[in-house]
Amino acid sequence: MSDHSPLLFTPLPNAEAPKACRRCPRLVGLRKSLRKDHPDWWNAPVPAFGDPEARLAVVGLAPGTEGANRTGRPFTGDASGEMLFATLTKYGFVNGKFANDPSDGITLNGAMILNAVKCLPPENKPTGAEINNCRPFLAKALNSLPELKIIVALGKVAHDSIIRLSEAHLADHKFVHGAKHQLPDGRTLIDSYHCSRYNVNTRRLTVEMFEKVFEQATYLSSASRP
Repeated sequence: MSDHSPLLFTPLPNAEAPKACRRCPRLVGLRKSLRKDHPDWWNAPVPAFGDPEARLAVVGLAPGTEGANRTGRPFTGDASGEMLFATLTKYGFVNGKFANDPSDGITLNGAMILNAVKCLPPENKPTGAEINNCRPFLAKALNSLPELKIIVALGKVAHDSIIRLSEAHLADHKFVHGAKHQLPDGRTLIDSYHCSRYNVNTRRLTVEMFEKVFEQATYLSSASRP
């Protein structure tokens, strides 16, 4: 394993998939193929990253090929994390300076980053069965955060997975950028377009749009403090 990869601290050890998880044959096959070509990459389910006392959780889609699948840290190693970590930094959730590599040594304060699917899917498109297979790990992670109040879903896949595990009805909670959804457990879900390179380059998502979501999330998480 290269210096890029091993995460020495997993904040939610009871909510993680085993490194040799075999729930999704297609994803297992892709991992095996990539291990042959890139034996120094992480190439395994990517663990959560952040503060176990988080009041804010950010849920993405899945690891990127040369991002988290390579480095082992969510939203680290490719373009997808640049806007996310810049925004988290602006709103006071990051300790240290993000350099898009796990060796930057940053930590999160009051936030946790998760993915709806923990393994790299081909073309970044998990199947419904793969999303369902991974949802129990997402549920365990969210339930392991005792201070959690606000969840930001980056994209429809994350949104739908959170709504399904909350036992709310998708028809009553449609994905719309900037929308707020009150979940049955009292937590609040806020939707955002994913901060992917495609969405940013096409300006489907702008810095201003993204920051507005996190401004709202920061306010609500602070307002909910006892």
